[in-house]
Amino acid sequence: MGSARETAVLTLAACEKQGAWSDGHLKCAIREQGLDRRDGALCARLCYGVLQNKLLLDWRLGRVCSMGLEKLEPKVLCALRVGAYQLLFLDKIPPSAAVNEAVELARRHSRNPRAAGLVNGVLRALLREDAPEVKGKDELETLSIRYSHPRWLVEEFDSLLGLEGGEALLAADNGQPPTTAQVNGLRATPEGLSSELREAGAEVQPHPWLEGCLLLTGTGDLERLATFRRGEFYVQDAASRLAVLAAGPEPGQRVLDCCAAPGGKSFAAAILMENRGELISCDIHPHKIKLLEAGRDRLGLSVITPTLQNAAQRREDWAEGFDVVLTDVPCSGLGIIRKKPDIRYKDPEPLKGLPRVQRSILDNCAQYVRPGGVLLYSTCTLLKRENDAVVDGFLGDHSDFAPESFVLPHLGEQPGRITFWPHIHGTDGFFAAKLRRKG
Repeated sequence: MGSARETAVLTLAACEKQGAWSDGHLKCAIREQGLDRRDGALCARLCYGVLQNKLLLDWRLGRVCSMGLEKLEPKVLCALRVGAYQLLFLDKIPPSAAVNEAVELARRHSRNPRAAGLVNGVLRALLREDAPEVKGKDELETLSIRYSHPRWLVEEFDSLLGLEGGEALLAADNGQPPTTAQVNGLRATPEGLSSELREAGAEVQPHPWLEGCLLLTGTGDLERLATFRRGEFYVQDAASRLAVLAAGPEPGQRVLDCCAAPGGKSFAAAILMENRGELISCDIHPHKIKLLEAGRDRLGLSVITPTLQNAAQRREDWAEGFDVVLTDVPCSGLGIIRKKPDIRYKDPEPLKGLPRVQRSILDNCAQYVRPGGVLLYSTCTLLKRENDAVVDGFLGDHSDFAPESFVLPHLGEQPGRITFWPHIHGTDGFFAAKLRRKG
């Protein structure tokens, strides 16, 4: 059985070396190491905390480490980062415990007999140093270090929002959002579910402006909760649910969700449809079809039919066959950095090809909308080239589609599209556009 700190170090090293995604690897590691709820929570905090602050931690460590950080073994560097994160950000952990555990982990996981001494010396030097003012070559580099976002991403956000708005978004990315749960209105009420969750030890707040949405903290592993197993709620950000509300699926309609996994939009649509009609829920990966089936069965949404299908490949039998078509396309994911902090470290080069993929999916899936029906385009990114530019290009080539305004709770009428911002709306960064096919 491993410790919380050791599991965090090994997970971070795997992310660094093998390109593993922190959330998936972390869940498996916590389970394999047999960590209890408290240690599992500490491990997750250390992992996500280091990823959220990696550039700042390395900047601070680089000031007190005579050997270049790039020369260190990955596990030794990760032990240093975990130790530094505790010293700089977690005031409830005694500095001696943070240092001693990092030293022991370096001793255990390094081939270099001097690694433990180096970790001890660097962390004790960090403790002695007065917190320096973060200063880069210019304002953007300063923001890059302070909020641990690569320079290219700071430049993207600056071009979208300006310096002040960009900094607010960077700060929001480094926040700790609660788990957002949507109540399954076919099986529970917000009041009844809130009461049961509190009895199970969770902290529950109603969403400030979205009915049937709860903000949860202290839940631990959701799957252990009886209310979750009974299908009384599912996890989905408010912005994603609002996108489905904008599309407006109704009971008895035929709906297609083209890129459905992990299933949140399909579940939201099926509940809006009162589990009446037909909803085909597609994904390209067989294992994700199994996840969709499990979610459907848990929530009691028999209207959903999970289907293995590539959203960019045409199905003749689906032509003009659906009242509502949802296309939540693959994207750079830059709107969900606060939940998946390692997304910020993606190589930006491959992301440049995404608009072409997104447009091919939108072009193909548009053919499935019946005359008079609705096509919803959505992403969990904030880049205009993946959002507005894709929609504008599509409309320029498809005169049979037009934007349609929609009304959202609290936010009022929107002119056919909306961008949700973490620092403004308190949601994931998300884009949605509603297009109506002419009758």
